Amino acid sequence: MIYDTYTGPLSQLADCTLCPRNCHANRLSGKTGWCKSDHSFSIASICLHHGEEPAISGTSGICNVFFTNCNLQCIYCQNFQISDTHAERSTDNMDLPEVISGITRFLDQGIGRVGFVSPSHFIPQMQVIIDVIHSLGYKPVWVYNTNGYDKAETLRSLEGVIDVYLPDFKYMDPQLSHDFSGARDYPEHAMKALREMMRQKGATLLLGDDNTAESGIIVRHLVLPGQVENSLRVMRFLAEEISPRIHVSLMAQYFPTKRVKDHPRLGRGVTENEYQQVVDEMDRLGIVNGWIQEFESNEFYRPDFDQPHPFE
Repeated sequence: MIYDTYTGPLSQLADCTLCPRNCHANRLSGKTGWCKSDHSFSIASICLHHGEEPAISGTSGICNVFFTNCNLQCIYCQNFQISDTHAERSTDNMDLPEVISGITRFLDQGIGRVGFVSPSHFIPQMQVIIDVIHSLGYKPVWVYNTNGYDKAETLRSLEGVIDVYLPDFKYMDPQLSHDFSGARDYPEHAMKALREMMRQKGATLLLGDDNTAESGIIVRHLVLPGQVENSLRVMRFLAEEISPRIHVSLMAQYFPTKRVKDHPRLGRGVTENEYQQVVDEMDRLGIVNGWIQEFESNEFYRPDFDQPHPFE
């Protein structure tokens, strides 16, 4: 069977140091690391998504593959139904033929982009999927949609494989990343990861004839309530240490999920004034490439992974 040929990348899971958690778990033996994941294809959903940036979704959408058990446990995560390592859906698995079938049905409909969402701890499985899809004659644009908590040396192995990097850059404040995501070292690793992405792709976003991205980087940043200074520091880092020409997607879509509705800092939405302060700083810094969201966007980006299509 064709799938049996492509198990080689999974050997990396025998002593897992894929992400900054550096668990050294032998995930091939059925044991799990910090992410509570083994060698399985732990995927909660493969679906068509129209809600990404225009250069990612285009007019036809993108086939997104949603991995479970995120290696960054943000307490406010909108995808908590599948990202929380203790959630009921965290044990969702697909076998490889099911994954390939789920992706190719969209490719056969003319969808030209495949995005891997939260792939940092599933890179060997992702590589197997890419190898099999290529062996079947498909050549989609591959999008690496990550929370930014990646190891630069792991990303190095993806050079020439990933077409478009779509990283979050959440925090410049280590205390904030500790309090909200359980990772004090997030800023350190996110900065190194983004520099590695820049080494591979540069600041230019290459667009095809349909104005969708074929190669490059788009950096996302979600403005959090009461944390304007963190957002301003993120923008300064991007402009001053990466490039003012980098494409930035500034998101206003934060809403307090049921897990944080009573949280003293996260239990409210972002104010229009808070969001505008960050937009103004982008203008001041000369960041002119990218997108800002309509302020009311927090009413629309509320996925439900208990539904057949999470975004409808």
